[in-house]
Amino acid sequence: MIAKPERQRFDTSHPHLCSALRWKGLFIDAERDATVPPSNDGLFWCMYTQTCIGPDGQLAEPGNCSNTARKCHATGKCG
Repeated sequence: MIAKPERQRFDTSHPHLCSALRWKGLFIDAERDATVPPSNDGLFWCMYTQTCIGPDGQLAEPGNCSNTARKCHATGKCG
């Protein structure tokens, strides 16, 4: 398996991002300040499992959760 670049791995603006993916920044109601570099702290979790692992056993992070072929994408089901 080839690792994705960090920029791609943590990109929360992907158009196909699973609606069940959650992260701390999602709950901050403020405009992004372009003068402040992104923290990219990587603290993501799945709404269905409430952990950093999705229902399919893979990491819940934008790079993985933007793949619409992932069985649990937006459904929480793996079968």
